[in-house]
Amino acid sequence: MPEHQRADARRNYARILAVAEEEVAAHGANASLEQIARTAGVGSATVRRHFPTRHALLEAVSHQRIEALSNRARELAGRGDSREALLAWLGEVVAYSSTARGLAAALAYDVPDPAGANSCSSTLEEAGGPLLDRAVADGAVEPGTSLADLITLIVGIVLATEHRPDPAAEANRLFDLAIAGVSPAR
Repeated sequence: MPEHQRADARRNYARILAVAEEEVAAHGANASLEQIARTAGVGSATVRRHFPTRHALLEAVSHQRIEALSNRARELAGRGDSREALLAWLGEVVAYSSTARGLAAALAYDVPDPAGANSCSSTLEEAGGPLLDRAVADGAVEPGTSLADLITLIVGIVLATEHRPDPAAEANRLFDLAIAGVSPAR
């Protein structure tokens, strides 16, 4: 939110964002923008002025979680086994995404964005890039694997499990299966 906005606009932004966080937590990425406006005590136009797209709103709601994940990637970079560090971080991305409704949708690559950017995914890719690069260099991850591939895999798992009785456990189980593969160890 730009600091040059009027005080009432900054208050509206903060109120809308706080309500949106609650609504997205309760109803996921399809939380009603009209309900957010009503609960925040503003008009729909005010919500759209601050967040021109649903995607922009989801990114704003997910911002703190994305920053925490980015910081965690930086903490793990250069520490211990490169495969273990990458998988620990990706596991945290799965955990955050499966418990924070709306985060997977904010990360999804197929969500149209008029500006052509996806700052949540871009931020995670930039932060996790060194972990992946190190794992590839160590031969622990197949060359040609991109962080975009891995995030897309996580998004798919999280979106497929979000309505299960225990979405976090199911997402973790499927992520572990994807990492191990379906063939028995030889």
